[in-house]
Amino acid sequence: MGSFPRKIILLGATGSIGDSTLAVIRKHSDKFELLGIAADRNKEKLLTIAKEFSVPHIAIYNQEAAGWLKQHCPKGVEIHCGQGGLCTIATLGEADVVVSAVVGTVALKPTLEAIKKGKNIALANKEILVMAGSFMTQAARENQIQLLPTDSEHNAIFQCLQGERIEKVEKLILTASGGAFRNYSMEAMNKVTLKQALENPNWDMGPKVTIDSASMANKGLEVIEAHWLFGMAVENIEVMIHPQSIIHSMVQYCDGSVMAQLNPPSMTFSIQYALSYPERFEKPVATLDFSKSLSLDLMPPCYEKYPCLKLAFASLREGGIAPAVFNTSNEIAVQAFIEGKIRFLGIPEIIQKTLDRTDHRIPNSIEDLIDAEKEARRVALSLI
Repeated sequence: MGSFPRKIILLGATGSIGDSTLAVIRKHSDKFELLGIAADRNKEKLLTIAKEFSVPHIAIYNQEAAGWLKQHCPKGVEIHCGQGGLCTIATLGEADVVVSAVVGTVALKPTLEAIKKGKNIALANKEILVMAGSFMTQAARENQIQLLPTDSEHNAIFQCLQGERIEKVEKLILTASGGAFRNYSMEAMNKVTLKQALENPNWDMGPKVTIDSASMANKGLEVIEAHWLFGMAVENIEVMIHPQSIIHSMVQYCDGSVMAQLNPPSMTFSIQYALSYPERFEKPVATLDFSKSLSLDLMPPCYEKYPCLKLAFASLREGGIAPAVFNTSNEIAVQAFIEGKIRFLGIPEIIQKTLDRTDHRIPNSIEDLIDAEKEARRVALSLI
């Protein structure tokens, strides 16, 4: 991973992952230097970040926002625009680690380009590994870089695997809060509103991820991601409901031992470890207090209540383009739910029908994958 200070590129600087990453860099300003930042269109927040951290490179996807930044940024700051702009800052020669936190498939090309340039990736974008896991992991191997997970669940597994042999692992066990509806009956879930779906009991996230947490589609994406990150077969990956979100994941070994990683429900812990690996620095925020009582409940999920999770497992077993179809159709269905076009339980119905109506072939290239993803998007939209 190299020495310190490490120069960081933050793709997705204005979202919740960006906020947590900035908190880590702020806490350890002697260890990390923010070299470049990127976002979709939030120009004001990008400008604020650039001024605080004296960032020399900014990329923004929106053309109009780029023009505004050129007028308002301090002299000497380079502004890059569009997909090309994201690729430019993701491959800056001085960069040590690229935090890939841009939402959606727009992160695919800049992340792959960064890998080809030998940059280690702190991966916070689920979609690109779900969509293009084989291409991402192959590129990482060929360029001898590390894919460092920042999701708390995958980072927990990553930590539990340190010093161990992967062939001795029996199961990876991902934990899930259960979202807003873990105590709802099926009858109640048939009537849930958008407002209810946006109320996560433990995590502060954007609307898409919060709804995915409520449906457990998010955990399904993490199952697929775990398969690619750790080379684990679908039969050896499990999910447990853990309402407190303190145990972030567990690894069960062949001798029956189970290792777990614990900390409060905050992304700063996992992001810091991804950026500092293999070093450990002072904690970024307050951690667990074992002088107080602590409850840790674990229970298996009800797949009838969470059909999205069941569909994610099924798409991983199917292979080929199926996981990408799952991701794309879920994205379309969630947006339709936000817009009031379908009910909450219409989300898994759209996913199932899209999976049924698409070809799950093995893609031959990234372009082939993108074409198949566009077809899945067209099918899902036609079903709304």
